[in-house]
Amino acid sequence: MQASIDLRLTPETQYLLRVGDTCLILAQRLGEWCGHAPVLEEDIAMANIALDLVGQARALLTRAGEVEGSGHDEDRLAFLRNERDYFNLTIAELPRGDFAFGVLRNAMVATWLKLLWERLAHSSDAELSAIAAKAVKEARYHQQHSGDWVVRLGDGTAESRRRMETALHDLWRYAAEMFDVDAADRAAAEAGLGPLWSDLEAGWRSEMAQIVGEAGLAVPADSAFRSHGKRGQHSEHMGFVLTDMQYLQRAYPGGVW
Repeated sequence: MQASIDLRLTPETQYLLRVGDTCLILAQRLGEWCGHAPVLEEDIAMANIALDLVGQARALLTRAGEVEGSGHDEDRLAFLRNERDYFNLTIAELPRGDFAFGVLRNAMVATWLKLLWERLAHSSDAELSAIAAKAVKEARYHQQHSGDWVVRLGDGTAESRRRMETALHDLWRYAAEMFDVDAADRAAAEAGLGPLWSDLEAGWRSEMAQIVGEAGLAVPADSAFRSHGKRGQHSEHMGFVLTDMQYLQRAYPGGVW
């Protein structure tokens, strides 16, 4: 069984991993929709969004490995870390849920990523800037596609509205983590790598309020609850994600097709 790798964490490395891991873990969850979406077109759409996120994760993990400087490539970083060494937003690791839950989560994360990519396009790191310039186009599509479904379900039947209201109740409390700031964020921001996540909050709330409002729903009140996946403190669901994601590489180290 392949042993876990050790990381030499700097603020810059952790900043990159926080974004890359969020893309990676959400892509893993979206992959669970393959064969389970309510219509064939959405089966394909969910899979395509997942593939876009995998591409973003690959680019970010590759760059994180270069910055970290220990010779870890994208595959080692994706498959050979312990749970506490992943720094994704907790919202990304939550179970698949129903379709309303899935599209609302996509809308929330895509809106956040779109705003982040727009800022990262001006990063002092030329490689990260180039990654962001491509990724922002994908995030805009993800936001539009998922947002359209939020509106359709919220403004649809009594059952679809009920499910969307439940999804809002279950997911909204995880949004605060998207704007949480710690010492690693501040150091990375001072170096010009990327913005403080707190700088994205006003724009995110405005755009999400518009989507939720068009669905005829009310934005939930903020909660005192705080999740800390970006600090390596995960929910009980993360271990199950990693068990599926890491099994092949752990069981057959360096295996190739």
